Amino acid sequence: MAKKNASDFIDFNALIKTYLSKWYWFVISVILCVGLGYLYTRKYQRPMAVRANVLIQQEDSNPMADLGGMGSLFGSKGFVEDEVFVIGSHSLFKNVAKELGINRLHYVSDGFLKSHLAFPEFPVDVVAPAISDTLMSTIIFDVKINDKGRADIKAKVNRDVIAKVKDVALPTELHTIYGDFTVVTTPAYVKGEKLKTKIAFSGYDVAAEEMDKDVMAYRGSKKSNVISLGLNTPNAEYGVAILNKIIEKYNERGINEKNLQGEKTAAFLEDRIDLLSGELNESELAIQKYKEQNRIVDVAAEASYQSSKKGQMESAIFNIEKEIELLKLTREFLVDSINYNALIPTTVANGGVQSGINSYNSLVFKHLELSQNARSNSYALRQLTKQMDLLRNNILASSHKALENAELNLRQIKSEQNTIAGKLGNIPSQEREYINMKRQQEIKQEIYLFLLQKQEENAMVLANSIPKGQIIDEAFSLSEPLGVSKKIILVIAFILGLLLPPVVMYVRSLVRSKFDTKEDVQKHVSAPILGEMCIDRSGRSLVVSATDTSSATELFRLIRTNLQFMLGGENDKVVLMTSTRSGEGKSFISLNLAATLSLLEGKRVLLVGMDIRNPQLANYLGINPHLGLTNYLSVSNVTLESIIVPMPGVADCDVIVAGPIPPNPAELLASKKVDELFAKLRTMYDYIIIDSAPVGMVSDTFSLDRVADATVYVTRVNYSTVSDLRYVENIYENNRLKKLSVVVNGTASKKGYGYGYSAKPSRK
Repeated sequence: MAKKNASDFIDFNALIKTYLSKWYWFVISVILCVGLGYLYTRKYQRPMAVRANVLIQQEDSNPMADLGGMGSLFGSKGFVEDEVFVIGSHSLFKNVAKELGINRLHYVSDGFLKSHLAFPEFPVDVVAPAISDTLMSTIIFDVKINDKGRADIKAKVNRDVIAKVKDVALPTELHTIYGDFTVVTTPAYVKGEKLKTKIAFSGYDVAAEEMDKDVMAYRGSKKSNVISLGLNTPNAEYGVAILNKIIEKYNERGINEKNLQGEKTAAFLEDRIDLLSGELNESELAIQKYKEQNRIVDVAAEASYQSSKKGQMESAIFNIEKEIELLKLTREFLVDSINYNALIPTTVANGGVQSGINSYNSLVFKHLELSQNARSNSYALRQLTKQMDLLRNNILASSHKALENAELNLRQIKSEQNTIAGKLGNIPSQEREYINMKRQQEIKQEIYLFLLQKQEENAMVLANSIPKGQIIDEAFSLSEPLGVSKKIILVIAFILGLLLPPVVMYVRSLVRSKFDTKEDVQKHVSAPILGEMCIDRSGRSLVVSATDTSSATELFRLIRTNLQFMLGGENDKVVLMTSTRSGEGKSFISLNLAATLSLLEGKRVLLVGMDIRNPQLANYLGINPHLGLTNYLSVSNVTLESIIVPMPGVADCDVIVAGPIPPNPAELLASKKVDELFAKLRTMYDYIIIDSAPVGMVSDTFSLDRVADATVYVTRVNYSTVSDLRYVENIYENNRLKKLSVVVNGTASKKGYGYGYSAKPSRK
């Protein structure tokens, strides 16, 4: 069995030769990649990393937390995860865009494919009153100003031009479907200089969406309360301004949220204090008049009497009546629509009612925080409102029940008091009336003092409102820009340019079904390579002559030498020429190989056209004999001498053409007359070349193997397929054709063919 040429080792020498033969691929690839790399470095600007850090203050450190029931009104625990959402919210970004005016981005050209983001100063601006709040598209204004100050302006949305003016003086107005825009110069514009700038004008909502894509807000670590902000931008000043403004707006929002509830509480307390102040004055005035009318002077004695005789009873009545008043105050507060969604500022003794008040105040805080960041019709807000309404109704019901119980207790205690008073019998009715009036005055005074205290607490909270975010690091820019430098980009482009051709060649070799070099044939076929034939563009069928030293002639001489070695024996004369399919150059190789053999001194050569299904030799040689091989094989009276004709232009070389196409070519070639014919021809010629049919199409060639001594199999680069080579390998391994060798046709001309002479061979 033939030995395989395939190897598990990489033939680096062959690879280098292949790469050197495609040197122009590497040159073109390097030029293209470096060129693209250069264009990229012109267009690409390395961004600067801008960072800032904010510490979120915890609300449970509020000094008001320990001053009584109202302390819960002024803060609750905040969670950093929620604050990350707040600091990166759309509404906050929109306020930042509105205050900094970054819904207008200005890009100033610095030359070919190069521009920079101009901030905070820019030479040209676009003004459009009252449109930024509603504009949902981005309008691009291309402005070109010549050295005379005349401008060409084009406004586009996506790629559609919506306005265009030429050679106008600035300021100028553009009328578009989105409204009127005025293009103006700024103090940063230098007169007399050419300028090319691009202004991206968008609405505040669009600018906020872009900021949401670019600005990074995240928790510094799981165990910390620090929020880190980041922005990568070519203009460090632009990034610093945005992050600082985000922190500023975030803190303003936190303070406003705290102050809003405090202001509502302050208004409620002020109204109640004014009302109680009037009632307290009226009670004191009534006591004064009552004393004057009833001549009550010894108040200390009455107080001593009350303390010794009815102190416990009076204290109970006082506490119950105070509780009744607070319950009434709570009900009035809840019923009044002005106080909807406001905190209940009272503290009652009834545990159930007070528990409901505390729960309601907690829901109010949640409602306040959620309403700042969520839409008014959001599901969460609606659910929270339902809970508040339900809890408010529960508090009203509970307070009503508690009020009824307190009034019932009051009546019982007063009944007991009347019983004691009746028993004593010596307490003047005037004095009892005085005590009742005094009690009412003391109740109002207690409530009045209580509300004054809460008013002061609320004022302290408003005065000491501090932002949630304590700035650890104001926005700062890292010293080195992000990304790779221009030099590294060019080096990478150069290396990519060198690597791209081998990759393309490798991929091409994987996806291509055809081969393009002799080495590819050697990888797939174990049969010996007899030689190769280069591409020829002369258009001649016969390229070999005695005086020709072209590359094609020298290659045919090399094939001849190798063929003589293959034949070996003295009686080995007949060479069978075949291929896989038509068009691989079998007849061209047969014709010129016969001509090359005839150049040997004293050697007679015969070329036999036995491709009787598709004969081509007569056409190549430009001859038209009356008789051919098929006439000789099918008709008994045709002599051998009548079908042999000399090859035009080649001495000592004869030709037998195929003749007319017979109806039974396979049977004709399998006849004994073929064997008899070649027995005679062996005595007449030194070499016999048989141009047979392609083996991949018909079986004629296999039947002729009996008269041949060797077989030359012709393949053609960029025409024959890899599957064709596998077919050749199968024939070789199974010894279906004698002494099989391969000729590779159609290869590229190489230095050394014809010893460097520049003759141009023919391609067939």
